[in-house]
Formats: sequence, structure tokens, C-alpha cells
Amino acid sequence: MADRVTVIGWDGTPLTEAARAALGAATLVAGAPYQLAALDLPQGAERMALGSVELAARRIADHRGAAVVVAEGDPGFFGVVRTLRRPEFGLELEVLPAVSSVAAAFARAGMPWDDAQVVSAHGRRLRRAANVCRAHPKVAVLTAPGAGPTELALMLRDVHRTFVVCEALGTPDEEISVLTSDRVPDHVWRDPNVVIVVGGATRPATEAAGWLAGRPVDFPGTVRGWALDGEAYAAADRPVGVTGAAPAPEAGGPPAPDTPALPAEARALVLARLGPRPGDLLWSVGAGSGSLAVEAARFGAAVVAVDADADACGRTAVNARRYGVEVEVVHGDAPEVLGELPEPDVVAVEHGDAATVAACLARRPERLVAVPRTLAEAEGFRRAFAAAGYRTGGTLLHASALEPAEDPALGGGHAPAPSAPVLLLWGERPA
Repeated sequence: MADRVTVIGWDGTPLTEAARAALGAATLVAGAPYQLAALDLPQGAERMALGSVELAARRIADHRGAAVVVAEGDPGFFGVVRTLRRPEFGLELEVLPAVSSVAAAFARAGMPWDDAQVVSAHGRRLRRAANVCRAHPKVAVLTAPGAGPTELALMLRDVHRTFVVCEALGTPDEEISVLTSDRVPDHVWRDPNVVIVVGGATRPATEAAGWLAGRPVDFPGTVRGWALDGEAYAAADRPVGVTGAAPAPEAGGPPAPDTPALPAEARALVLARLGPRPGDLLWSVGAGSGSLAVEAARFGAAVVAVDADADACGRTAVNARRYGVEVEVVHGDAPEVLGELPEPDVVAVEHGDAATVAACLARRPERLVAVPRTLAEAEGFRRAFAAAGYRTGGTLLHASALEPAEDPALGGGHAPAPSAPVLLLWGERPA
């Protein structure tokens, strides 16, 4: 094992005295080619271009002498320290950090970043990074070859965002570009770079900072709890319940609206089965007033809410603004409109037929929860799950709210309010 291993973070500024001393005593130096060319290395020291950190760690573990690893910015923040510290390498490290590339990027942009999400697109995580950009108004993305500003902008082509592209930070070729996401693919970008993606319900820069980094927990409208009562949303939906046959409108009355309203208890179970989380994209098909879509967004997931009713789409947008979350609202008929949507991780079919469920399953989400309106419709959904090879389950949920009793004989107590049971079916894609 190397006698001493020093990890030096370098942001292009002159090295500290400690970093110069470690570099001057090194017998092995690993770093990016441009770093090895720019730094004053000891004569006779072995040089290693830092590609795979695992291969470098194995080489350092076999080296006798003083090893130095040069990394960008703060090597403990989405950097090489995590890999070098793995127990199989047995390395003891001294870390000398510089300003992280993310901090430098926000400094160049003149923006605060305690309220920003920070994600890495390395290791085939570009789609998840893009979903975080859909869900949050300020995100810093650490890019990678093949997962840079252009690829990120193409994944966000259906939402408007502003990109601050910081190229070659800490080098003489450093350049900062600010442009809208639709213009990003028109450029050729250099590595390494950091992209700040801004848009949506951005908080004013003059607003007081919160206390938890990356989580605007004090956003106006933030409430405690989940599965809020229907009164918490701008809604004009009809109750949901399963019957043996299709529900019919009252004689002489207007037809029942198509937009469903899941009761709070059913909504809680749907969210529990889907488990939306940061980096996920959830489709809410037949979203109604968007209560489920909004609550999934409060978990940090990106959400697309689809409904054929224009008024329902408007109510979803109002509810999203009320609770300070990002929900992309799509007006159109399912399943036809689904073909143009980005790939989902989880799907809730709140209102739709078996063809809609089958179209969603064809996109291979990890999980899907559907709400049948009739027992016959439930059987059609079950067959769609089986045909797609999904493991299935379901429940008939009957929860009645307690309301003050009108019968004096009850002594002023409470009685359950009349309600219809809700049938939920779910499927999970096999690993």
C-alpha cells in the first residue's frame, strides 16, 4: 500500500502550501490529462491519467511511495474520495479540498444555492437528473460525456427552463453561457461543465432562506401531512366508488363529470403503493383536480398530470401553484396522448379504461395503480396486468368519515357518513 495518499482538490487557482508540499513529494500522481499538463510535477514521478477511479485505487494500493490524486474542486462532493475510501482498497487519505465546481458555478452566476438540488448525471443517471429538473425550480447538474447540456435539454424539451452552462471551470478556457433550453442543442459544449437549470416556481432571490439545504420547507402553502382532505384542493370532482355496473347519471340531470376524486384514504394507499421519490417521473392519468399529482410532487417526484377535461387541467394547475410544486399538465384523451410523454417510472390511472391501462403498461413503469369503476372493468384491468407480465394485487377499500350524528338518541356522538367502497388494483414489474 502507498506510504501516504493525498487527494488534492484543484479549482484552477494557485495551490495551497500544503498541496504544493504533497505534490512535490509525490512518486505517483493521478489526475485528468489537463491537470497533469498544467501542474508542476516532480521529475521522475509516475503519471497516471485518471479515468476509472477504481483502477487508479488498485494501482495506488500496490504503489510504494507517496501518491497524490488530483481532482476537480472538492473531491469529497460527488468526487473520488467515496471510491478511494472503499474498504477493499485499504487506503488512508488526507484530503485537501478546493471550492467545489457547484459552488463555483453558482458564484459565477451570482446566485444563492442553499435552496438548490444537486444531482449527478454520471453513470447513466441522465434521465433521473432530468426528472429532478422537472420537479424542482433550481438544480445543479454535474454532467458527464454523453450526458451533457445538450442531452439534458433534449430530455426537457417539453418544459421551459433556463440553462446556465459553466464550461471548463477553473481553466483558462472557462466560459459561462445563459440561454433557454430550446437553444442549448444548437451549441457544442466542452467538458468538464456544470449546468444550472432554473425555471418554474422559482422563489424570489430576496426571500428569506430556509434552514434545510435543498428543501424549501418554508415555501408558502407548505402544509404538514399527506392525503389531505378533498377540501384542501380546488376541486369540483365527483366521489369515486365501485359498483357492479357502470354508474349512470340521475334521471333528467346532467351527466356525471369524468374527473374522479379519490378519497383521502384511497389516495394515501395509492401513494404508498407507488412510492414516488426524487428522480422518478409519475404519470397521473385522469388526474381530475390533481390532488394525487400534487401530493406525489410534494414527495419530490416529477409529475405529468393528464386529463381530457380542460377545466380539470386548470384546477390541477391551480392546486400545484397553491402548494408550491411543479406539475406538468397535459390536456388530451388517453391513451392517444400518452405516446408523446416522457418515460414514466410509476403510473396512477385514476380514470381510464383497460386500453389506457394497457398503453401505460406498454411503457414498462416499475409500478402502476389503477382505479376501476366497475367490477367488470376491474377484470379487464387484471387481464391487462397479466398480459404485460406484472405481479398484481388489489384491495377493496371502504372508509367512512365520522360526522356529527343527527339522531338525539346517540347523545350527540358521531356516525359514519355514507360512502362507496373504492377498488384499487396494482401491478409491479418483475425485476
